[in-house]
Amino acid sequence: MKSFSQFIAEVYDKDVMGSSQIKKSGEGGRVGADRRKSEPEKRRMVAVGGGKMVPAKSYKDRKDIGTQRQVSTRQEQPTKERGSAEVKQSYADKVKERRKAEARARVAARASGGDPKKATSAAKVASKEAEKAATKLLTTKKKEEKKTESKPRRNWKTDDGGGMTRKERDAAKNKEKGAALKARKAELIKDFTEKNGRAPKGVERTKLVGLAHKSIKAGV
Repeated sequence: MKSFSQFIAEVYDKDVMGSSQIKKSGEGGRVGADRRKSEPEKRRMVAVGGGKMVPAKSYKDRKDIGTQRQVSTRQEQPTKERGSAEVKQSYADKVKERRKAEARARVAARASGGDPKKATSAAKVASKEAEKAATKLLTTKKKEEKKTESKPRRNWKTDDGGGMTRKERDAAKNKEKGAALKARKAELIKDFTEKNGRAPKGVERTKLVGLAHKSIKAGV
């Protein structure tokens, strides 16, 4: 009877066994495994109307599903050839400058009666921090967009405190907006009547209605 090790040796090539890796691809064309939460693990709730909330059914898939995101699209890449004389000289200059900084720190420590070893360690830490900052600058930055101050998002609720569906939110918003518009038109018409001694007519009334719409849209 053959042992398990003998069976494996006959079936698989020894040169391949130590280097190959079998990875299971994710569902739906994903590059990796699906790490989304299962149905019992989900905690996200959605409104279904009437103030009732139920667990969300599913998650939306990413638009770039199945594609590898290249590092070159997010980070600046080296422009010099690896191992070239220019790169070697640049590295040598960097090491030389670092050693000079450490030597200057030791001299300053001795002159002030401090510990040269601690000064060297502090200089190394400072050098590493500067290198991290330089590396961070190489990261490709997204174009800065002008951010406008937005109002805090309103949490729409029904009378009994339950959540609203999109249709219910839209209806509540329109009702609230209509009431505000009606009050604003009445206010403008009242001001016009008190100022001119008569109610607005024709074009005058149309202009007042337009002004009311603009003020409500602007949130005045």
